[in-house]
Amino acid sequence: MATKLTIDQQMEIIKRGTVSIVPEDELRAKLEKSQKTDVPLKIKLGLDPTAPDIHLGIAVVLRKMRQFQDLGHEVIIIIGDFTASIGDPSGVSVTRPLLTPKEIAVNATTYKEQYCKILDESKTRVVYNSEWLRELDFAGVVRIAAKMTVARVLERDDFTARLSDGRPIGLHELLYPMSQAYDSVVLEADIEVGATDQTFNILTGRDLQREFGQEPQVALFMPILVGLDGEKKMSKSLGNYVGVSEPPNMMFGKVMSIPDNLMPQYFELCTNLSMDEIRQIVAGHPMDAKKRLAWQIVNIYHGPEAADQARAEFERVFSAREIPTDMPVIEVPKDALKDGKVWIVRLLVTAGFAGSNSEARRLVEQGAVTMDGEKITDVNAEISVEEGQVLHVGKLKFGRIQRANDL
Repeated sequence: MATKLTIDQQMEIIKRGTVSIVPEDELRAKLEKSQKTDVPLKIKLGLDPTAPDIHLGIAVVLRKMRQFQDLGHEVIIIIGDFTASIGDPSGVSVTRPLLTPKEIAVNATTYKEQYCKILDESKTRVVYNSEWLRELDFAGVVRIAAKMTVARVLERDDFTARLSDGRPIGLHELLYPMSQAYDSVVLEADIEVGATDQTFNILTGRDLQREFGQEPQVALFMPILVGLDGEKKMSKSLGNYVGVSEPPNMMFGKVMSIPDNLMPQYFELCTNLSMDEIRQIVAGHPMDAKKRLAWQIVNIYHGPEAADQARAEFERVFSAREIPTDMPVIEVPKDALKDGKVWIVRLLVTAGFAGSNSEARRLVEQGAVTMDGEKITDVNAEISVEEGQVLHVGKLKFGRIQRANDL
C-alpha cells in the first residue's frame, strides 16, 4: 500500500472539501501507523439501497473514498440491505416506510453498477450487513443494546423534535444507529465517511467500538451538495439532481442550470481540478466557468469525447435556439389520456420535468412551458397528444412525446 506522499500531503488531499474530521489528530496518527506498518486502513461507507440511482450528491462521498483508495487504503462498501428494512430516520419528521426484500435487492444491484464509475472496483470490498445482523438472535441484540443508553439515542435532533411535537417514534428506529454502529465493530473500521446528516450514526460507531474494546474509528464528514434549485439538498425525489448514469447531453445541460453562486462548491466537490485552478476559473465570466464545470463533470463519467460533444450540442441549442438532436422520449400512459388529451400538469410530472403537481403548476404559471413552440400558461390546459410533439420546459429540458401504445 506504500505511497510516496508525506503524511502532510495525504492530510491535504483528505481534508479537501470536508466539513469536519473527528478527531483530526487521530486521523494523522492512524495514517502514520499505517505508513510504518504498511497495513492499509479500513475505510467504511454504508449505503442503504433506498433509491436506485446515484447522483452527484452521493458521489461527493464516493469520490472521497476513491481518494483513500488512491492513497493505498482499503475501501469497504456496506450495502445496508438489513438496515434498509428498518429505514434510516436521519433528517425525517415521520417514520419511514419499510422497504421490501425485493425492492432492496433491485436497488442494491443498481448501486453496485453505478458506484464503480467512481471507485476502483478491483480495490473495493463489498459486503452486506445482513451477513452479520441477520445472524443476531434476540439475546445478541440485547447485549449490544446494553452498551448504549436511551438518553444518548434521543440526543438526535430529529428524535428530539418529533418528541416535542408529539409525533411518534418507532421502537425499530431507535435500533437503526445501533445497527449502523455495530457494522463498524464487525469490520473493525478505522475511518467512516459520510455526509453531515450521518453525524449521529457515525459518532455512535466510535462509542460502540470503544465499548467493545476497539480503537474507535475516525469520523469524516462531507457537506451535503445543494441541488439544481439552489436551495435544497440534491435529491431524486425533489427532481433537483444530476444522475451519474444520465446521458452526457442531459448531464451537461443540468449542470448549466445551477445558480452561479453554487459553482465554487460544485467545482470543489465534483471535479478533480486543483483549488488554485478553481479560483482562477470562478473569477472569470460565469458562463465560461459553468461550461468548464459541466465539461469536467461529464468528462469524469463519460470521457472527454462525450464532454466535447455535449458542450457543442449545448452551445448549438442554447445559442441558436434550436431543439436538441437527441432528446428523451416521454411516454404518455393510456390512463392519463381522456379523449386523446392529457392535463399539462400530469404531463410535466410524467415527463420528470416537475417533481410534483405544485411544481408543475408553478412552471406553467411562470411561462416556462411550451409545446411545439407554443407557450402554455393555463394550468388547467388539456393538451392534445400527437406523435412527435416536442415538450420544452425552461431553457434546457426537452422531450419528444409518444403515446404508450405507439412504443
